[in-house]
Amino acid sequence: MDDLRASLRIAVPRWVTLSGGALFMTDGGIETTLIFHEGFELPEFAAVDLLRSEEGTEALRSYYARYAELAGDLGIGFVLESPTWRASPAWAARLGYSARELDRLNRTAIALLEEIRDRYERPRSPFVISGCVGPQGDGYAPEEVLSADAAESAPAWTLSGGVSPGRFVSRDQFRVMVARVG
Repeated sequence: MDDLRASLRIAVPRWVTLSGGALFMTDGGIETTLIFHEGFELPEFAAVDLLRSEEGTEALRSYYARYAELAGDLGIGFVLESPTWRASPAWAARLGYSARELDRLNRTAIALLEEIRDRYERPRSPFVISGCVGPQGDGYAPEEVLSADAAESAPAWTLSGGVSPGRFVSRDQFRVMVARVG
């Protein structure tokens, strides 16, 4: 298995367990892989920017497919984390995205993950889509820490863009997730 990981030039996946104790893996280092192994320029470290072109979309599809195939080979689940760490209004302004383009990119990101799930998911290898809602500013040096209530209202733009309570989690589950992170 180490040879497989090395040949794919991907980071060693992280392992998590979800309800029922099933083993799931996640991808590892999407931006690092795309920049240093694939040679892409990511403005503001924003992988979501790749969804603006067919070449970039294909690079993301290929990135996720390698992990999806590995999960299938191992017979474990896979958490598909959207490439939307920088797909928020604050970052969109820095990246030059309009509100309409930001909405389109968030929807496109989830649609891409649904495509990957539909192609690779198997009964012994279930997939979970995780819509990443990144920080409004620098996640490594936050200028302010939001309360749970403020954090819940902050991603309203994302929730309308496809990562919504009821589609992936209930509104109450979302509130609990925000409260735990907040």
